[in-house]
Amino acid sequence: MTVNEYIIQVVKDKKPETVEQLVKLVQLRWNMPEQEIMEHILRFQNEGKLVFKRSAIQLPSSTRGYLFSANGAWYWIIIGLALATTIMVFTISEEAFPIVYVRYVFGSVFVLWSPGYSLIKVLFPTKELDAIERVALSIGMSLAIVPLTGLLLNYTPFGIRPTPITLSLLVLTLGFASVAIIREHQALLKEREK
Repeated sequence: MTVNEYIIQVVKDKKPETVEQLVKLVQLRWNMPEQEIMEHILRFQNEGKLVFKRSAIQLPSSTRGYLFSANGAWYWIIIGLALATTIMVFTISEEAFPIVYVRYVFGSVFVLWSPGYSLIKVLFPTKELDAIERVALSIGMSLAIVPLTGLLLNYTPFGIRPTPITLSLLVLTLGFASVAIIREHQALLKEREK
């Protein structure tokens, strides 16, 4: 039996999970340097006789676990930006130069991006869109959501003032983001089951 035949037999019989395990199993029988065994394995891969799979990323089974994993970072960024902007609107006055410019920057992101991004994440929870499409659609959806919010507020006793607009956009952003993180987790669980 040659080294190549032994490698194929080890893959079929022992089903090593990593290339490192495969190399160690071959070294038990054949006293060869690791580099030489790797050359045989790479040759098999190039010929299509061996196919390496990427290890599946561990996906928490609960939504709460998913929320506190690295995959939920976008959610916390949206929440943080929305809350920071809301706090700035209520604490930084228009006369507080130059810090008022920070409020303007955060406010612009809050109005022109956050609600739309959260809604786009609800509609397309996984990676159906690339980054440029997601940003463009987020801005477009925000440009649609904010005027509609203002229009609806105009017919309420609150009217169109900074406080009701800020709070309405905060509630919309938090609501969309919360639904989106749940949908994203469920979609990834379904993908993993396939």
